Amino acid sequence: MDEQGDSGFGGAVCALSGSDWASRFKPVDKVEATRVAESILDSLRGLPYQELVDRYLDSSDHQDAVGASGAAYQVETQAFWDTGQPGDLRVLVSIDDGGWRAFSPLTFGFIRAPDDTFVGE
Repeated sequence: MDEQGDSGFGGAVCALSGSDWASRFKPVDKVEATRVAESILDSLRGLPYQELVDRYLDSSDHQDAVGASGAAYQVETQAFWDTGQPGDLRVLVSIDDGGWRAFSPLTFGFIRAPDDTFVGE
């Protein structure tokens, strides 16, 4: 810090106490996060190809979810053409807990063909 108390980061000061810091940046529970993501993925698998295209191709969906432990997760669902437009659609669900995992979220997905079959399964 300089003489005026500026941290050198535009006056920004970390507002997390020691215990808040530790809980915010502890490793994500990968097993629980996987269960949450797979639950969302299972519901997406029940949607027809065209609905997935209409809902997720041009915009991603962001939602909050809570695991069985009470941990909060951020979930993003998105879709893009896998083999060219139009064609097979790759649907991805990414999940993180808002901590360090946000920089490299756990990601799960599937590929749906225009005839509503799953590719590679």
